[in-house]
Order: sequence, then structure tokens, then C-alpha cells
Amino acid sequence: MGGLLGIAHFTFHEGRVDEFKRLSRQCMAIVQERDIGTLRYEIFLNSNESAAVVVEEYVDLAALEAHSAHIGDQLSASILATGTVHGEILGDLDGDVRARFEGGPVAPFAPFPARQ
Repeated sequence: MGGLLGIAHFTFHEGRVDEFKRLSRQCMAIVQERDIGTLRYEIFLNSNESAAVVVEEYVDLAALEAHSAHIGDQLSASILATGTVHGEILGDLDGDVRARFEGGPVAPFAPFPARQ
């Protein structure tokens, strides 16, 4: 399995964008201080700051799992609570990993054509 690209789309609940920004700064600091396999972690806001796109790139699944462990359940839940979220995880994911994402707010997508 190769690298993974994650894209998350946030639409903020009324009055929650400042909280999102504060929590995002915490996430960015954790990425800089602790993540080894995170290649990219960028946040983009639309012009009226009602929505954001978060782009994350990892060398492999182990790096994504390490990032998730570093962020932790509490910080992750707090940032997700600032808005409505949906996203995509792009890359070669085996069946067990794909199943973890199915039915959730992040949909798995495999490369086309499939890599051999």
C-alpha cells in the first residue's frame, strides 16, 4: 500500500469558526512536533469563513494511524463538532481498512486503474 491523501470538507455551525481555527492550530502544532509520516497537512477557508477544506497526505496507513493517535479522540471529536464534515480518503486500501471507512463521513476511493 502506498501513500494516502485525505480531503475533509467542513461546513461550520453558526459561531463555531473561531473554535475550529483554535483547534486547527493545535492539530497543526501536533503534526509539526510529533508526526513523522505526514507529508502534508493544510487547511483552506472560503472567503466568508463558513467552510473549510483540510488536505492531509501520509506516506502510508501507519502514518495516518500514528497521526490519529497523536491528535487523540478528544481533540478529534472537538474539531468535528464545529461543523458538518464529509470527506474522502484516496489510495490503495485493503478490504479491512476500506470497511472501517464505509458508512462513515469519510468515503474511501481506490486508484483507477487498480495498481498491480
